[in-house]
Order: sequence, then structure tokens, then C-alpha cells
Amino acid sequence: MKSVIELWLVRHGESTFNAEGRYAGWSDPELTPAGEEMARALAAPLGSVAFDGIWRSDRVRTAETASLAGFPSARVDERLREIHFGDLEGLTYFQAGEEWRHRLRSFDDFEAPNGESIQELRQRVESFLGELGPGRHLVFGHGGWIRCVIASCGDSRFPDKAEIVRVDWTARRIME
Repeated sequence: MKSVIELWLVRHGESTFNAEGRYAGWSDPELTPAGEEMARALAAPLGSVAFDGIWRSDRVRTAETASLAGFPSARVDERLREIHFGDLEGLTYFQAGEEWRHRLRSFDDFEAPNGESIQELRQRVESFLGELGPGRHLVFGHGGWIRCVIASCGDSRFPDKAEIVRVDWTARRIME
């Protein structure tokens, strides 16, 4: 196991922007009460696992999720942030319009107006993962960031709020 890089990727619990249907890339909304409950529920499946590294983004929603899940001292790394939505930040999905929703769903060719592209996000993902040593790593992050990782494993879905996705990064495969 020690020569393998195993990732336990956890999307944050529901934030106020999630509840309002808003884009929240680099914005910093807090968790809702439902999001706090989602985060607390992570303590049971994660609490008995030994991790070699525990990480989170610098956004409040991942700090709250990590803390409520029992990992308040997770190391912070800005590269774990969600994509920067630029002019779309804080807009509701309806306000942004169908064209932007479609572009984001297509994912690979998405580039936020005055924000970040999926390719730039992918570079941050690869930079972070390229520095991890062998072992089991817990990462509290964001949907788009996690989607970049799992897309490298052949899965293009968007992770749910407070979902745990296990990845054998060495073999580039999703673990059951």
C-alpha cells in the first residue's frame, strides 16, 4: 500500500450558495445547517481510517466540513480551491443563463468569463497531486476540483455534497 497514492476526496457539505443555486468558486460562503449535518455524518466513515496526509482548501466551507468531520487541523492549500467563476461568481444558475450552464456541464472546454478555465484548474490539481508522497491522503475540497481528479480515472460525474470518493491515483482508478 505504501507505494500507492490513495486519495479520499471529500466534497464540502451544503453551503449557503449551494442552497441558493449560486456559483461559489472562490467566493467564501459558510455551510448551511444541513451542510453542517452532512459534515458531522462524515466523522463515522472517516474516523477509523489512518491517513498519511490530511488537506483542505482555504475556503470556509471546506474548513467547516473538515472540522465538523473531526479533522480541524487539516493542512491548507490554495490549489485545492474550486474553479474561479469570474463574472459568474455569486450568480444563480438562472441568472448565468443556459449557455453557461451547458458549457460548464460539458466541462473540458469551460472557461469562466474573467475567471479560470478547466485547463487552469486541472493544472492546479496536477500540481498538488504531483507533490503527494505514497500513502493514504484525505482531501476536503470542491466539486469541480474532485471532478478533475475522477475524470482522469474515466468518470465524468460531478460529486455530491459531502460525498467521499476514493481513488487509487497511482493506477488512475476509482475504488469501490
